[in-house]
Amino acid sequence: MPRQARIDAPGALHHVIVRGIARRRVFNDDADRDFFVERLGRILIDSETQCFAWSLMPNHFYLLLKTGAGPIAWVMKRLLTGYAMHYNRRHRRNGHLFQNRYKSILCQEDAYLLELVRYIHLNPLRAKLVADMKALGKSPYSGHGVLLGNGVAEWQDTTYVLRLFGERVSVARRCYREFVQKGIAAGRRRELAGGGLIRSLGGWSAAKALRKAGALQKGDERILGDGEFVEKVLAQAQEAFERK
Repeated sequence: MPRQARIDAPGALHHVIVRGIARRRVFNDDADRDFFVERLGRILIDSETQCFAWSLMPNHFYLLLKTGAGPIAWVMKRLLTGYAMHYNRRHRRNGHLFQNRYKSILCQEDAYLLELVRYIHLNPLRAKLVADMKALGKSPYSGHGVLLGNGVAEWQDTTYVLRLFGERVSVARRCYREFVQKGIAAGRRRELAGGGLIRSLGGWSAAKALRKAGALQKGDERILGDGEFVEKVLAQAQEAFERK
């Protein structure tokens, strides 16, 4: 079955997941991570792309981005191509570094932005890359510490996220920290790592309940959101395609 084209538009929220080929490492040490973060920042600023959350894992990474002046595909091509060339040169290797097709899920902002911020920032803790919440807040390779004021990343939009928790920065940071802490008990939240109707509804039980009630919902594997949102996005994408 042919792959569907990616959906994008100015202001679209994307949960991006990129994995190393054959699940191999893409970051060997802090020098790799530092180069990646510096390159990511430059590209996001150049493309006027907002970044709300990010975290680096040994063999993959997560980004929560909002499309700006350039499409997400353009941002990711610059990021991945440049980093892969640097990594191969530095570690004296050849061939692909990343899986051929990264995952990009277009998300309904009102329903999922904060859940995705929490999900992305908790991943290093769930993977036991850090010992506890205190260590997570000090990690330089996640946007969590930047939101808490423990690090600086001019390209990360902390203002937008923190204002959802309060007007005063100190209060907002405390509320944000408590929000993330509560997310630990929820587990891995696999439904946030993809699109489609079942994930958007929160699982099979919700889908079965809708079926019994005779309620129809539109779904698409590229989109995380309710039926109305999916229909709106697909209609806009079709209009854009026809204009081209």
